[in-house]
Amino acid sequence: MLKITKFGGSSVANATQFKKVKAIVQADPSRKYVVVSAPGKRNSSDNKITDLLYLLDAHRQYHVDASNVYRLIRQRFVDIKTELGLKQPIEKELDTFYTNLNTYTQAQIVSRGEYFCAKLMAEYLGYDFVDAKDIIRFNLDKTIDMQATAAKLQAKCAQYEHFVFPGFYGSSANNQIQVFSRGGGDITGSILAKCLNADMYENWTDVSGFLMADPKIVDHPKQITHITYSELRELSYMGASVLHEEAIFPVKEANIPIHILNTNHPEDPGTIIQERTNIKNPYAITGIAGKEGFVSIYIYKKHMSSEVGYIRKVLSILEMYNVSVEHIPSGIDSFSVVVNKSDVQDSLYEILARIKTELKPDEIHTEENLALISTVGKSMSDSPGVAGKLFKSLGDQKINIRMIAQSSDEINITVAVLCKDFKATIRSIYDAFVTKEDQNV
Repeated sequence: MLKITKFGGSSVANATQFKKVKAIVQADPSRKYVVVSAPGKRNSSDNKITDLLYLLDAHRQYHVDASNVYRLIRQRFVDIKTELGLKQPIEKELDTFYTNLNTYTQAQIVSRGEYFCAKLMAEYLGYDFVDAKDIIRFNLDKTIDMQATAAKLQAKCAQYEHFVFPGFYGSSANNQIQVFSRGGGDITGSILAKCLNADMYENWTDVSGFLMADPKIVDHPKQITHITYSELRELSYMGASVLHEEAIFPVKEANIPIHILNTNHPEDPGTIIQERTNIKNPYAITGIAGKEGFVSIYIYKKHMSSEVGYIRKVLSILEMYNVSVEHIPSGIDSFSVVVNKSDVQDSLYEILARIKTELKPDEIHTEENLALISTVGKSMSDSPGVAGKLFKSLGDQKINIRMIAQSSDEINITVAVLCKDFKATIRSIYDAFVTKEDQNV
């Protein structure tokens, strides 16, 4: 068996965390290739190394003295080296990096957190260091050249039995360092798993996988032990974020499972993400997630159904203002467009005026302070009465549903409610599908 093992920023925040990583890696000989992020926060008032590197770059760009920021970065790495008794000449390499700061691009600067962390981790584990710049290749359109990346990666595997690999970056088509979006270490691990045809991609972080609901809203929600990529995508979009959602795609097609695990509690079972599995969910739903801060634009026009392209024209106006549409519930002569309030914060009245002028609706108004809650579950399509149970649970709590939408693959039912009912809605759905089910067992 081959496992790609990726450790997030909280897992490599200091020497104590490095020791936990080593114990985890040594506990399983199939953990041959390790991917690391830059050191994260050691406590709530601390700084992530990547944030400090972005700040260092800002000082460079505006010609402001960056020595204080650099000292913080340097000290973090030196502290790890000293406490672990490592011999890596990290001080010299860091000082050279800072001396040449003005010759680097932003991507080069912010990628150094992963680079230096991987150098230290490689020595600590007794593994070889492989630089992502020499392996991961971006195309001109910023997609990954999987064929070239796989060839280079397989050559390194033939050369080294074990190695540590920095996440977050690779090299562009013209051989310059190029970074992923924040959280890109997750994507790096996924790429390695895909290119090496791994049996498992382990993603170690500071939580024990996914929960069926936000623990800040529901007391002691159940752990999700297994979830499909499709379900995860739905929940992640609505705010249940543990894994960078782009990390799903490289391994989804190959059906390589992702195992979310907790570095601080390695004994916890975690959550396994896999599209095709024979494991049956004990509940009709997999999870509940939601977000507040939406606006609904309601439009009515007589005989709208006979007018070709009316909805498209409204959407074209929203597109001009770079507004993304969440949902479009519709009737015969009316429809609503649900958008994120932050997207229309400065342009809502201008958009409404333009719709009135160009499309002359008989009625148009907005409703603000809306929240969207998604109930997600692959088993829902095979479980009669799910929608009825959901709506009854909200009706019993006197919660007024402002909008209903169901995904075409029937794994998601989304409702809109007023923000004041946001938490009560999530609790009500959870109680109906989990708490009461447990009580009936």
